[in-house]
Amino acid sequence: MENTMKAVIFEKAGQYAVVDKPVPKIKNPDEILVRIDACSICGTDMQILKDPPGIEAAPGVTIGHEMVGTVIETGDAVKNFKVGDRITADNNVPCGKCYYCKTGHANMCENLFCLGINGDGFFAQYAVIPDRLAVKIDKGLPLDTAIFTEPLNCVMSGMDKIRLLPGETAVVIGAGPIGLYYIQLLKLNGAGKVIAVELNDFRKEYARKMGADLVISPSESEKIKEATNGLGADVVIDAVGACIKDALAFVRSSGRVLLFGMNFAATQTICQTDITRKDLTVMGCYIGIYSWNKTVQLLENIPMKLEEMITHRLSLEEFGTGFEAMKNGSALEVVMYPNGR
Repeated sequence: MENTMKAVIFEKAGQYAVVDKPVPKIKNPDEILVRIDACSICGTDMQILKDPPGIEAAPGVTIGHEMVGTVIETGDAVKNFKVGDRITADNNVPCGKCYYCKTGHANMCENLFCLGINGDGFFAQYAVIPDRLAVKIDKGLPLDTAIFTEPLNCVMSGMDKIRLLPGETAVVIGAGPIGLYYIQLLKLNGAGKVIAVELNDFRKEYARKMGADLVISPSESEKIKEATNGLGADVVIDAVGACIKDALAFVRSSGRVLLFGMNFAATQTICQTDITRKDLTVMGCYIGIYSWNKTVQLLENIPMKLEEMITHRLSLEEFGTGFEAMKNGSALEVVMYPNGR
């Protein structure tokens, strides 16, 4: 193995670079060295590279937090992984000591450290991670399916919150990658009807491919009432991060609203009485929480239409091509292969 590797780093507001960096070394006995076999560009990475940034990253840090890799070296204290294991990994490192960590809410950790933001992430040929972040994946699972584990893990946490009952109607606002995961999982959970609300024709077509029973534009919201006997949906999921007002209008009385998408620049004015009078349950969902193993079990045992969502397969050096495609809306899922396919 060479001493240097290719990596994509955050330079400063709105700027990235593909650079040569030293291959990281194991420094602590609980760490593993991983060869990155595939990594994918996420909305979080796009937020980091906005000007001004939507998410603040440390200058010089390797970005990226979605990956599948192979263990090539282990620290002396590592017991659960061996060289040759295929893994994915959480990029969120909770402190384990604060109030939230000790009460089962590690996603709310007061000292959360995020790989790809605060420390080096996975847009690189190699990475070193604590073994507690790694999750083993069957080698028989296609690489282009396994790469979806991290974002699907976050969506699985949302599904755990809404507790969909078979036959219920769900509305998904936004048919980007997250919305498309929700569409598939809702159907797998027995949703009677899944209605996708999307403006972009390119994404509308993918919503249909992923199983949405009805795909409408935001201006056609009356069709939700028509499809639900005038009641509204049992569950509404905002996968955009700026649509709570619409979500409250689309849901039936005593229904559930899940706010999943994030947009720090978006603000809205709502009438709180709409929530009270309709007796609604409104929930937030931030990253995955204790759902990694369930997500791996899902991918290993239940077929999903995930590989069809990959619109670009690139080398790490072609990050700029993927970034621009994500930026202009011509990409859905961009997967890179740092060490070749």
